[in-house]
Amino acid sequence: MSNKNSRRAFIKTTAAVGAGYWVGTQAIPKVQGSALQSLAAACVGVGGKGSSDCSHISEMGVKIVGLCDVDKRTLTKKGREFKDAAQFQDFREMYAALGEKFDLVTVSTPDHTHATAAIRAMKMKKHVYCQKPLTWSIGEARKMREVAKEMGVVTQMGNQGTSENGLREAVEVIRSGAIGTVKEVHVWTNRPIWPQGTGRPAGEDKVPDELNWDAWIGPAAMRPYKDGRVYHDFNWRGWLDFGTGALGDMACHTTNMPVMALKLWDPVAVTAVKNSGLVENETYPSNSTLKFEFAARDGLVATDFYWYDGGNLPDDKLLNQLPKSFLEKVAKQRAGGNKTSGALVVGSDGLLFSENDYGAQYQLLPEAKYASYKLPDQTLPRIPFKGGTDERQKWEFVNSITGEYKPGTMSNFDYAGRLTETMLVGILALRSKEGQRLEWNAKELKCTNVPELNKFVTREYRSGWEY
Repeated sequence: MSNKNSRRAFIKTTAAVGAGYWVGTQAIPKVQGSALQSLAAACVGVGGKGSSDCSHISEMGVKIVGLCDVDKRTLTKKGREFKDAAQFQDFREMYAALGEKFDLVTVSTPDHTHATAAIRAMKMKKHVYCQKPLTWSIGEARKMREVAKEMGVVTQMGNQGTSENGLREAVEVIRSGAIGTVKEVHVWTNRPIWPQGTGRPAGEDKVPDELNWDAWIGPAAMRPYKDGRVYHDFNWRGWLDFGTGALGDMACHTTNMPVMALKLWDPVAVTAVKNSGLVENETYPSNSTLKFEFAARDGLVATDFYWYDGGNLPDDKLLNQLPKSFLEKVAKQRAGGNKTSGALVVGSDGLLFSENDYGAQYQLLPEAKYASYKLPDQTLPRIPFKGGTDERQKWEFVNSITGEYKPGTMSNFDYAGRLTETMLVGILALRSKEGQRLEWNAKELKCTNVPELNKFVTREYRSGWEY
């Protein structure tokens, strides 16, 4: 198979039936291929996280043939690393120009362009690695799952902690019943670390010659460009039209471990227990506390999940059960110091606590009770690659495409889509009144008691950016 067209046809035929995917705890390998066959990638968004995504894919033996970034300055910088890669400022042009020259795509753009870039690629039968959160809207997450399944491509979302053996071990510990019956989960974050809780600035500035503002806006409604990094290249996370706030930024990381362990899919209700409020319908609240309710499922009891951001914390009754070293950090936070992050799974017999954003390191509490605890039998596969968290996930993705890693990607779009759907229901709660309980029909993606919120489940795309 030395002929390039034959190689790509072979990869599409074998991998298009789908990478290994996950049903509950069972991995079903579906890819057969040759590890000797090389792959080629086109990278959408190559600044910030996109820069490392592109480089790490390359380190796994993938040839980078296309680079795309709306900012020519970023594009030129990354082009020095991949001198032979063609450069574009609009991914639509890259896809059209390179066509059969690439097998996979990395999407590392602001949240609002994830779906259109990824779905267009999947419809071309390209394998897709997409940063978290998988999408900007709930409806897009459902569509990503559906298209990935239809096209049979290998997919992975960039919540890299999923590829950490420590997270998989923590999942096994919870599932084994080590901490008893779980009825409560609490997750808090040190986000936001970008401006939030402000209105849109007045006026308009000249778009820099190096920036394709139309492509940056993508499917969202057009608005004037403003200097001072108001939107580009990081502060977009706090704006409703482009980002998903603290919840979207971190929940796919910090809730990942308990969600996987407890099958926290499809909440039946969500309430904004605390909500400082949207500002001018432009930016997310400066702080919030959300309560997600999950019905009994697959032998698990009804469970409440609490999310805290903007410095909000669980009550002291829970916090005081945590290690002294962590409580000292909380005390510093309350005195005006750095905010903390944590995930606390509350069982009838004990607690599992992680202050690692990926859930890859954890403690069983009280410590004395679990001093001689023996780990349960392994039920989830371990990744043999030795390296950093990011690199481990890229290894899992690439080797699932070639068929060398038989279990396949764990954070594929079926899993990641469900995780993203679940978390983004919380965005609807942020658009509602504080204390208002929203009843959610996950199957139909509808809020049943406050129907006026359903217009935010998806969005109307700007002409030319539809998928």
